[in-house]
Amino acid sequence: MQIHPRSLRSLRGSLFGLLLLGSAANALANDAFLGRWALTIPGGGAGWLEIKKENGWYDGSILWGGGSVVPVASVFFNDDSLSVTRVREVVRKDAAGKIVRKQQFTELILARVDGDNLQLMQFNPRENGEGLSQAEFTGKRIPALPPKPDLAKVKFGEPISLLNGKDLTGWKLMEAGAANGWSVKDGLLINRPDKNSGKHYGNLRTEREFEDFNLKLEANVPKGGNSGIYLRGIYEVQVADSFNQAPDSHGIGGLYSRITPSSNPAKAPGEWQAFDVTLVDRHLTVVLNGVKIIDNQPVLGCTGGALWSDEFRPGPIYLQGDHEAVDYRNIVLRPVVK
Repeated sequence: MQIHPRSLRSLRGSLFGLLLLGSAANALANDAFLGRWALTIPGGGAGWLEIKKENGWYDGSILWGGGSVVPVASVFFNDDSLSVTRVREVVRKDAAGKIVRKQQFTELILARVDGDNLQLMQFNPRENGEGLSQAEFTGKRIPALPPKPDLAKVKFGEPISLLNGKDLTGWKLMEAGAANGWSVKDGLLINRPDKNSGKHYGNLRTEREFEDFNLKLEANVPKGGNSGIYLRGIYEVQVADSFNQAPDSHGIGGLYSRITPSSNPAKAPGEWQAFDVTLVDRHLTVVLNGVKIIDNQPVLGCTGGALWSDEFRPGPIYLQGDHEAVDYRNIVLRPVVK
């Protein structure tokens, strides 16, 4: 049977149109995954995922419990599902503890979207090479950031002194069973973990929970010291010995792995560092030792060590205590009055 050239052109046009419609439908389905997602990872910890499309490429970043926000290895789509891969290094040692080989294991995360919710499955190769571990978890779309607040118009309430200078009234350890290195001495809140004990020392949180606020305090870390101030229990402003170092999101005053300060006015270790921190409408301002180093910048999600990933839930001030010694004093909070 012969097909008339005009009919053939019509058939080709129809097929091309169907391909275009299919491609457009796939693009729309893929676009449903774009944006930032608050994850509740296996075990109940806080995570974060961003999927974006730039210059025709899909890409992503992830936060998995602790640590930093890091790029994913790949992002791709198949049958209305999202696939994300992460690569982790596994170190092989001999009986004497000598490293004999380093291997890379690829973890796969599959996700399906339903409106503003994700259902996800994690597939993780076991380090002995025998099978996969699997776990289900969930995600929720993070709403778009509001406009930058006009801080001159924000009203703050009466100051609340969070430290009475005598004892730990109003504070409690976060982790059940953790060793307690915290105490109050000479009006100071101090943390003295014994690094040689082999014990895990706990973080300290306020019993009260807050929404938006201004927080002023002073911190003192020794040489090489490291702590952190968690705002609402989810955003860590770094406290560390960063004297004479270049500004870094992992250095003093930075929002850990998210916002790099514009400068580093840190004093020498062993000196008191003054923090003036304002959190309003998911925008952060940090003044360190009288110098504004983060100026009303948007916060894109929780940081490593967050209590949860929900950015709209009130939360405590919590102080990191599982690293080195640190002292705090003059901890005063003024809540935003709406």
